[in-house]
Amino acid sequence: MTQRIASPCVGLCSTTVGDTACRGCQRSDTEIRDWFVYDDQERQRRMDELDRLRVAVAEEYLQVTDAETLEAQLVRYRIRFREGQPPLSRAVELLRVGRTRIVDLTRYGLQPYGKGLQLSADELYESISLALLEHAQKRSQVHRLDQPT
Repeated sequence: MTQRIASPCVGLCSTTVGDTACRGCQRSDTEIRDWFVYDDQERQRRMDELDRLRVAVAEEYLQVTDAETLEAQLVRYRIRFREGQPPLSRAVELLRVGRTRIVDLTRYGLQPYGKGLQLSADELYESISLALLEHAQKRSQVHRLDQPT
């Protein structure tokens, strides 16, 4: 029996259309290409790095007021998340999937904050997504520089 390899992929890969950083998972195109040859420790290191990126961006827009409620809603709506994934990183997944249907973020254990005040769930996700893409593209350039030539 083979062990399933953990991946941050959310099924929205934009590297197939020429992006150097994926809009869905924020990995660089080289990380996506090399993911299955990384050992478990390297994959975990990179997933932790991606989680830190998501938290750093999302915390400018959003606060988690109840992590248990957030997790319960993720389970209820069958939104994929990882054990140990920070709540704000999980919140980005919730917004990605439910952004057009969420009216009251407090029912999901979330509260708009800072740049996210007065934004709908859809607008929150769009703002967070654009900021993540910008940071992911910078991150992708760094990963390209780290590649052997």
